[in-house]
Amino acid sequence: MSSIPDQNIFPHATGKAAETVAKHQEPQELIFHAGWFCPFVQRTWITLEERSIPYQYKEVNPYKKEKHFLDINPKGLVPAIEYQGKALYESLILCEFLEDAYPSYKPNLLPSDPYTRAYVRIWFINKSIVPATMRLIQAQEADKQKAALEELLKGLATFSEKIKGPYFLGDEFSLVDVAVAPWIVRDYIIRENRGFTRDAAGETWKRYAERLETRESVLKTQSDKEHYAEIYGRYLRDEAQSEAAKAIRAGRAIP
Repeated sequence: MSSIPDQNIFPHATGKAAETVAKHQEPQELIFHAGWFCPFVQRTWITLEERSIPYQYKEVNPYKKEKHFLDINPKGLVPAIEYQGKALYESLILCEFLEDAYPSYKPNLLPSDPYTRAYVRIWFINKSIVPATMRLIQAQEADKQKAALEELLKGLATFSEKIKGPYFLGDEFSLVDVAVAPWIVRDYIIRENRGFTRDAAGETWKRYAERLETRESVLKTQSDKEHYAEIYGRYLRDEAQSEAAKAIRAGRAIP
């Protein structure tokens, strides 16, 4: 889950994401409070789109968080939802909740088999890829950037060993894929600024990343790249004041 970034960000989704937002303005029993820029938001958004669950999209203003939103999530973090008048938050919890609350909407992204279901949970709560990516983005000194890049490549190699096909489980798209997809579509940031290449992560990871970034639900929840520049520029300069940035800076787990 992510806090709202600093100031001067673009105020709304653009590109394909804007088209998706426009289709989800009618009132629904599920209200999705989101920030178009946020990779944690995109996890839940991909799940909603992947499974064609009806929802109403509401963009959260970064600097004028309404009292109603803060009542939903006092931390002021997105994503958050209201479901039948009740509030929930945390991106991966929301993804699982959608499986339980809308079981008839297909495809299900958690397998029905208990073992495989638990196995998916182990891998979608992956603590190597996301923190390492954030550390790499925020690292300023050359030695710290090198160490963070090595850490990320090691994490991607370990993850890649478990990929069974076009998607993590094979032919079946699952919450493991949902969890990492937003960082794959943003890896151009570390390619352009921190020396990362998908080739260095191995052929399996490269093919997997290319497959994920072209999936329809991923494309439909992406804004135009140029509007991410101000946000990630602050992370690249280690000036961001989001809760995620503060946690990385302090050596804590990302909230």
